[in-house]
Amino acid sequence: MRKSIVIALGGNAIKQADEKGTAEEQRHNVATTCRQLVSMLKYGHRLVITHGNGPQAGNLLIQQEAGVAEVPAQPLDIVGAMTQGQVGYMFQQILQNMLWEERLSLPVVSIVNQVLVSEDDPDYQDPSKPVGPFYTKEEAATLKIERPDYIIKEVKPENVERRFRRVVPSPEPLRNIEYLAIRRMVDAGIVVVASGGGGVPVIFDKDKNLKGTAAVIDKDKAGEVLATVVGADVFMVLTDVDHAKINFGKPDEKNVGCVGYSEMRKLAAEGHFKAGSMGPKVEACLRFIEWGGQKAIITSLDKAIAALMDQSGTRIVPDVGCSV
Repeated sequence: MRKSIVIALGGNAIKQADEKGTAEEQRHNVATTCRQLVSMLKYGHRLVITHGNGPQAGNLLIQQEAGVAEVPAQPLDIVGAMTQGQVGYMFQQILQNMLWEERLSLPVVSIVNQVLVSEDDPDYQDPSKPVGPFYTKEEAATLKIERPDYIIKEVKPENVERRFRRVVPSPEPLRNIEYLAIRRMVDAGIVVVASGGGGVPVIFDKDKNLKGTAAVIDKDKAGEVLATVVGADVFMVLTDVDHAKINFGKPDEKNVGCVGYSEMRKLAAEGHFKAGSMGPKVEACLRFIEWGGQKAIITSLDKAIAALMDQSGTRIVPDVGCSV
């Protein structure tokens, strides 16, 4: 059955953790991702694609700061727009080429997309969004000395060597500014790449005009906002693991399969899903179901088709009897 699907792609769809992030590496990863997307399009599904930009934004910030003696550094909202264009361009070009090869006459377009946030959001006081490369404990300690303006946090379990990253403010997404245009394109059968990196964060100034703000919005939460306003049937979060897990990293670790909304909300409240990694993904999926979505999926890229067919992945649905 044809479905309208919003797919939120994790950073591994663009840059692997052990890679430098060269253009060639990123194109290779995007091509691997696009092959899976083409498979979904062959089934007749309509797709809206959103993606992270944490590694790209973090690397670009390093470049900006390193070159400040020669050229002015750009603020974080413009860095977000720059990486949105960078990644969107790669997906737009590679996916379009593959669709032409398959003789599928589907146009692909990527847009620079703004997302409204509140300037009073508490995350400005306690930043939580990881950007840039991962660091060991020793590297993180050195970086704190070299860059005291950086905020470094532990974002992965203790058994992971490179578990520290720089964090920046990540306010809650309130509204997708260009949602009407996106919805019209989706209704017209266009494959849309939007809300990349969570969208360019904007606020209203005292004159009620939009202006950028120094933040990076969580792409999964912004993806849920996008999925809701375009009326998607399915919201799919593709990451580097094939299931969300309870008791992660412990001897009694267990995959979460098909689960009802209330049970998943209970597991989240018990603290099974770490902030900065699986936590925002689970929260975004739960919000999608709250707003009337049929199904929210968390899985790996290679299990995407199987998860759509209820054969893999974490599938969160309204309370209809699924259990862990």
